[in-house]
Amino acid sequence: MLEIKGRPNRKYNKSNTMIKRTLYIGNPSYLRLKHNQLVVLTPDSHEIKGTIPIEDIAILMLDHAQIIISQQLIQRLMGNTVVVISCDAHHLPNGIMLPLDGHSELTERWRYQIEASLPLKKQLWKQTVVAKITNQKGLLQKYKQPVEAMDRYLESVTTGDEKNMEGKAAAHYWKYILNDFNRHRFGEVPNNLLNFGYAVLRSIVARAIVSSGMLPALGIFHRNKYNTYCLADDIMEPYRPYVDKLVLDWIALNPEMLELTKEAKGHLLTIATQDVQIEDMTRPLLIAVTNTTASLYKCFTSEKRTISYPELYG
Repeated sequence: MLEIKGRPNRKYNKSNTMIKRTLYIGNPSYLRLKHNQLVVLTPDSHEIKGTIPIEDIAILMLDHAQIIISQQLIQRLMGNTVVVISCDAHHLPNGIMLPLDGHSELTERWRYQIEASLPLKKQLWKQTVVAKITNQKGLLQKYKQPVEAMDRYLESVTTGDEKNMEGKAAAHYWKYILNDFNRHRFGEVPNNLLNFGYAVLRSIVARAIVSSGMLPALGIFHRNKYNTYCLADDIMEPYRPYVDKLVLDWIALNPEMLELTKEAKGHLLTIATQDVQIEDMTRPLLIAVTNTTASLYKCFTSEKRTISYPELYG
């Protein structure tokens, strides 16, 4: 199966940005490069099933054990900052390939990131938690669920979120947004849908971090030494409710289809082109995340004091 998600040449406020595509491949395929195009062929007959310019791709998801990809194509994909996602036997993303250098000022940007002070990181984490809880509150309001507790949690967020308002807000949020739902990575449905959507979102954020010339492994809050994407896990937090909304939309339309089908994955892969409000503009999420990571770097250099995060239903 070859699916291309995206809406090219769509206009946004004060912008006419070309929206890059999400490419999903779920059948045995041979992928090669020809004339700066990704060409999808059947493995045996080499019949061409589809082509797409490399410059139009943001994400390439490979979801079949019998997919063959040429090294020449991989080189060109990395050169164009395309994130390649590999899925496991359960059809869940389990690996990300990103370019090592996504910016011309790489070492200087790493230095600013590495030398960021602990008080600055704590303040940036507070902003991140406030943005996440605000967006969770927005989604609760959309579905006419109680939000008074969320207001209290927002008022109580301290520098570094030392009182764990993020966790307390999450408990309230999941209780009402999905009717006493227990969010757990290995839990019952729709945890499977959320896991898939979050994995795609994490890839989008990691791509933006590399494009902004920063290290995905060096977080502002997450510090797990085994985690290669600590910073991505930080920055994606306020964007999670956009995945949650997609899952809720799917459940509303397909209440009896909560398995991770190809149709469900196709729906969740549209996360990259979801409209978000950021910096007083409407932008596709893929572009908005880049705005966020660019603003984060400016916080490290003291050019800005706040990270630019989207506002859901603001």
